[in-house]
Amino acid sequence: MKDTIIIGIGNILLQDDGVGIRVIEQLQNENLPSTIELVDGGTSTLDTLGFFLDYKKVIIVDCLKANLQPGTIYKIGPEDIKNYKKENLSIHDVQILEVVKMANMMNKYPEVIIFGVEPEQISLDLEMTKTMFCKIPEIICNIKKELKIN
Repeated sequence: MKDTIIIGIGNILLQDDGVGIRVIEQLQNENLPSTIELVDGGTSTLDTLGFFLDYKKVIIVDCLKANLQPGTIYKIGPEDIKNYKKENLSIHDVQILEVVKMANMMNKYPEVIIFGVEPEQISLDLEMTKTMFCKIPEIICNIKKELKIN
């Protein structure tokens, strides 16, 4: 039975905003335990609500803008998300914090961890910046540490 889900959020058409999706693509090549599911969450965070209801642990990977050095990796909880802003040209239905609140209203309290990465550039382009692309292995390493996987 799967008890952990890793959801990549973002838009691959907007350069660094696609980092969450690109991390999921790379994680598919890793030897992960069968208890972990990987999901391309796209840009519609509301669509992820079911995962918050069904899994004990939810890990989100997304780009987060906090005006720090591009490529900075943040490990935060949903309660910290209000200190960051989603810088994106696409419309996200609701923020992850709102999805967590909805799950809680349904008496579901998964452990939620967000790995956010400071973008260097968000503009119409299929390729991420070199800064962001080079951070993918470190993001994966952080996820594996969180899951206590070698």
